[in-house]
Amino acid sequence: MSEARARPDAQVQIQGFIFATLLLDPEMTIVEANNAAEEMLGKSAQRMVGAKLGEVIGFGEKRIGERLGEDEAQLVARGTPLQIGGRSVLGNVTVSPLPTHPGWRVLTLTDAGQDDMARTGPDDAALVAPAVLAHEIKNPLAAIRGAGQLVARKLGDKDRRLATVISDEVDRIARLIDRMQGLGAVATEPLEAINLHEAIRSACRSVRAGSDGAFALEEEFDPSIPPVLASRDALEQVIGNLVANARNAAAGRDEATVCVRTRFVSGLVLNAIRLGRPVKLPVEVRISDNGPGIDPKIENRIFEPFVSGSSGGQGLGLALVKKLVDDMHGRISHERDSSHGWTHFRVHLAIAPQDRR
Repeated sequence: MSEARARPDAQVQIQGFIFATLLLDPEMTIVEANNAAEEMLGKSAQRMVGAKLGEVIGFGEKRIGERLGEDEAQLVARGTPLQIGGRSVLGNVTVSPLPTHPGWRVLTLTDAGQDDMARTGPDDAALVAPAVLAHEIKNPLAAIRGAGQLVARKLGDKDRRLATVISDEVDRIARLIDRMQGLGAVATEPLEAINLHEAIRSACRSVRAGSDGAFALEEEFDPSIPPVLASRDALEQVIGNLVANARNAAAGRDEATVCVRTRFVSGLVLNAIRLGRPVKLPVEVRISDNGPGIDPKIENRIFEPFVSGSSGGQGLGLALVKKLVDDMHGRISHERDSSHGWTHFRVHLAIAPQDRR
């Protein structure tokens, strides 16, 4: 039997896992780490082996530390706060004791965002429902607009203004309907090699052109970033929406500032799960603002349809942004840096393959 067809041993299987796996001895020392652990934790296995678990991963919830102190305790925690490489992330953690080796445990770790990335289409009811509703509303909406235009022709100048209000409000609702339909769209635009910084600058120009108030827009670009795998229109829409939101969040500050930063994440590499295989997302676009931050009551639901942090928002912008990022096999997340007064939205994207450039 050839080596390629031979049954892989346990070590080979563990190295093939797409989720981070650590082997811990009774003293909570890391004894082994697979390739996925190296990528997610931003450290080589050589650097991790021999270190205490707490030196590599910080657990934000007290109960997890307590459970880890129990040698035979199993643990399953989803969406729990973690400190990895100086960053706060939400992760899914499992700890499994090894009955044949008292005190020894296997810890697995995944980015909580991978749950969403496992979807291959907009089958989630929260996305399909708005699109269905939009379809049912659009036809009568067109009839209302047409009737308003006919009435306006028969009215005097004084009353024609009321008919104009009808048309304007119908147009406003129609734009909202278009955004609702975008949430449930099945077809996605083809992905190709895109110059990230050209797309960002184009989106920022559009935001500036539509801004009434003054705000500082800072750029911190890594010029070495290669082309990313994306849709140009979708990428500009994502960046434009996030920059506009950041501008609105910072409005009213004496020094309202929005910062757009790009970097190649050489240590911490996020993975998305697409069609059963991992997709590396090493390119990061971070849009930051010095506004007051997201209301804690909705911060964990900010990407859901009809959830909005602004009084006049419909709650569709970020839901559509997330869908567009998903369609590009990327990932979006947000965090609040309370100590420095900044809110960060991070978009992670894949690098375009060589043959697509």
